Amino acid sequence: MSLTITWARIAAIGVLILAMLTIVTQRAEAAPISQGKTATASSVEGGHVAANAVDGNAGSRWSSLFSDPQWLRVDFGAATSMNQVVLRWEAAYATAYQLQTSSNGTTWATVATRTAQTGGVQTINFTQTSARYIRVYTTARATAYGVSLWEFEVYGPGGTGPTPTPTPSQPQGPIVRVSEFLADCPFTHRLPDDPIIYPGLPGASHMHSFFGNLTTNAHSTVETLLAGDSNCNPRIDLSSYWVPTLYVNDQPVEPVITTFYYLGEGVRPEITAQIQPLPLGLRIVAGNAKATAPDASTNSRWSCLHANEAGASKDFVNCPAGTMLESYLDFPQCWDGVNLDSPDHKSHMAYPVNQACPSTHPVPVPKLRQVLRYPVSGDPSRIRLASGRGFTMHGDFFNAWPEAEMLQRVRDCIRPVIKCGANGRP
Repeated sequence: MSLTITWARIAAIGVLILAMLTIVTQRAEAAPISQGKTATASSVEGGHVAANAVDGNAGSRWSSLFSDPQWLRVDFGAATSMNQVVLRWEAAYATAYQLQTSSNGTTWATVATRTAQTGGVQTINFTQTSARYIRVYTTARATAYGVSLWEFEVYGPGGTGPTPTPTPSQPQGPIVRVSEFLADCPFTHRLPDDPIIYPGLPGASHMHSFFGNLTTNAHSTVETLLAGDSNCNPRIDLSSYWVPTLYVNDQPVEPVITTFYYLGEGVRPEITAQIQPLPLGLRIVAGNAKATAPDASTNSRWSCLHANEAGASKDFVNCPAGTMLESYLDFPQCWDGVNLDSPDHKSHMAYPVNQACPSTHPVPVPKLRQVLRYPVSGDPSRIRLASGRGFTMHGDFFNAWPEAEMLQRVRDCIRPVIKCGANGRP
């Protein structure tokens, strides 16, 4: 009987100790002092602004342009004591960086330096210091893309962040949050052709700027595209992409950054897990070349890179000097399951309704997002498209991905909700 009582007491004491440790842990893992503070960055890519890295939301992120060096800065508004930073890297991490503090935002002191890093979640402790500003200054990228942080967490005395130790079999950090693969396809040529709208009729269209497949013209078919070559990364993407040519003061200007994202977003998670490969030869047209006014249904917008405060618009926007005009266009992602094209070139595809594909178009496929960045800023009255005002922006896609490559990316990237690069790998 006494042994039973002894063990019961020990158990009770153990529960009490566990509760006390839980309280201590909860106090230690306080919210970072950087959360909700003002954040700025050296650059911004794809609308992933600096504030996303200090919002406490593990699903939003900051991303930079594709160059070195880059930085992300937090302004506390007044001198603040700090001694620890937790960096929660997205798949595009930095292999080398410095943590720096400043009292004026101009002169910086380095408090920690890291090289040969592997991404994931990294905790950096340093000698307690007091400063108004802190930044992470990256000098080397791990990928061909920029650098990207889910969260930049700063802690002061009395509050520290968790130091997770993932097992080798698990991904390092929260990289399985974005369902995506992509192709970077630069400008190839201009022609007044459109092999979807005016097949076999050279010169019948307004001027188009083509990307990807080098052979595209009015006579293009899936067979000629598969027999052609591509400037895409990856080069195996033999698809053709085209848009109305953009003019500034009546001179053609081509985008300098051209990325085509294939996404699993836009539908519920259980539908993402059922997404099917885009069928070979599928033709999709998004936008309205004949629009006479902004059309909310076109899923397109214009904005300014590096100047997100300028907002987005269906028509051209006035971008400050030093920025670029960018165009976003989302293609429909629900297929009727039968037709690779339709008489109006749109009826075989549909956009989701309430995050699900309508019964008339029951097959979910990856959503194509076209992102073009033009070296253009200033007065938008100087700018036009070959089709007219900015709200006539439209895009054409002729799918010539090799079927095995498309299937692999849908299977390994889209369905399991993993962010993959141009090579189809995380």
